[in-house]
Amino acid sequence: MQIGRPSITARGAAAFRAAHQELEGGRVFHDPLALRILAADADDPVLEAAFHPEREDVRLSVAARARFAEDAVAAAVARGVRQAVALGAGLDTFGCRNPYEAEGLKVFEVDHPATQEWKRDRLAAAEIPVPPSLTFAPVDFERQSLVGGLTAAGFDPARPAFFCWLGVVPYLTHTAVLDTLGFIAALPDGSGVVFDYGEPPDALPPEQRAVHEARAAWAAEADEPFLSFFTPDELADELRRLGFSAREDIRYRDLTARYESGHRMADGNADLGAHVIHAWTRG
Repeated sequence: MQIGRPSITARGAAAFRAAHQELEGGRVFHDPLALRILAADADDPVLEAAFHPEREDVRLSVAARARFAEDAVAAAVARGVRQAVALGAGLDTFGCRNPYEAEGLKVFEVDHPATQEWKRDRLAAAEIPVPPSLTFAPVDFERQSLVGGLTAAGFDPARPAFFCWLGVVPYLTHTAVLDTLGFIAALPDGSGVVFDYGEPPDALPPEQRAVHEARAAWAAEADEPFLSFFTPDELADELRRLGFSAREDIRYRDLTARYESGHRMADGNADLGAHVIHAWTRG
């Protein structure tokens, strides 16, 4: 991964969100800033592929994941949460759009310091204003803890918070994943998280396993290797052990159908055991 800019996978997700606005009119997930923040990379052949008509299944899947996450934020705000944290925010624009600013929601974006500097330059170039409700929390995990970086940025660990953690967990070790989930679960009641994860390759049918192995090889070549997998039962047990009292775990294929009525992925675009999960604590 190249330090000083979001990872290729983060930029790819941003490209699919932007392409969804242009090609499907944002019908699953509306993000008026997605195309603007991506504009400087529009000619990148890797990202340009997101705009190919045959990538509709992937665009809808990425859009549905973002919609699910922001629906979870809305539910957190409804139960009184007023702090939201985007872990590994990449080119996500929620903090700049914050529809709950009037209700007092503060958004913290956590990323490597150099990556955040790159993003702030990109926002300025795209003339996307940074609202007072958005705080950048630069964290170099080789030198600083998550709680330390957040607290230094003004995050209050004595108040509940909601975390969006998309496109990150597969690239972390089991220990790092569980440590972060433990930190979130230890926050006051009402706190929660939405994140995605993948099932172990040996749990997949042979044809999907071959596709997964090809994607894993590509990720490793981009210096972003897959490091962790979970079975749904294993993860449910870990979440209960850590103190989460409620959860919703859904496969990507079913998530897309939730927001795009009747849609089913083509056989060649199977979700490869990918899930997105919403977990929270309550008294």
